Amino acid sequence: MTWYSFLGALEQGFVYGIMALGVYLTFRVLDFPDLTVDGSLPLGASVSAVAITAGINPFVSLLMASAAGFVAGAVTAILNTKLKILHLLASILTMIALYSINIRIMDGPNVSLLGKATVLDPLLGLGLSGYIAAPLVFAAVAVTITGLLIWFLHTELGQALLATGDNPQMIVSQGVNTHNIIVFGVGLSNAMVAFSGALIAQNQGAADANMGVGTIIAGLASVIVGETVLGKSGIVRACFAAVLGSVIYRLAIAMALSMKWGAFSFTPSDLNLITALLVVLALTAPKLKERFGLK
Repeated sequence: MTWYSFLGALEQGFVYGIMALGVYLTFRVLDFPDLTVDGSLPLGASVSAVAITAGINPFVSLLMASAAGFVAGAVTAILNTKLKILHLLASILTMIALYSINIRIMDGPNVSLLGKATVLDPLLGLGLSGYIAAPLVFAAVAVTITGLLIWFLHTELGQALLATGDNPQMIVSQGVNTHNIIVFGVGLSNAMVAFSGALIAQNQGAADANMGVGTIIAGLASVIVGETVLGKSGIVRACFAAVLGSVIYRLAIAMALSMKWGAFSFTPSDLNLITALLVVLALTAPKLKERFGLK
């Protein structure tokens, strides 16, 4: 793996780590299987890209993308809580609808941001190359959002969110409306995913309607790998584990794509296979460690 590949993996690991935090919030905190993220990531990218091409500040476009993602997640939660549609099916319905909505927002399948302002411009203006600026910016953003999420989960509302996923009967007996908590929690999760999508679009120089394919798999892989390496006991450790897992996941992919065994080598089309192998390894690692006495 070359130095540029390593920096590129770090860059993707941190920016997708924000998405992994959103997946952690629904799957681990709320116990809500949510496939909306496959649609909310390109939603954030499309909103940000269209806003920037319209002359809006790229930092403001991140807020707009997050708001759009929150609405998408809230729709999924409302379909589940109010219309009693199974959470998995509700998220699939929203994800499918978002594909058409994203194309409508962009007035086409994609939008180019070449030559447009992005959040990386301040560091690029200091003379730093894109290979260095992007990992620094995304690492700072990922750590900041992780810290904010940890702080939020220690607030009264955050504790209600944790309790809703852990013991809904108990929290209802305390007079908390779990439906509202689920709507807010799933909305917040997809807001982070859309925020990540907006950053990805600005970094790649384009937004595309198909860029969200496989997002949920990458998010779950990141969460599982992070928990295997760092553990999941406690909010602080679990949140940082999601980001760390994203970085490890991207580094593992970059390493696999750079390997060659004779005439055989992995190609980008093997990404899903690599992901599946990583998830299997992460899920079986604790049992293997216990079996061989490597605790």
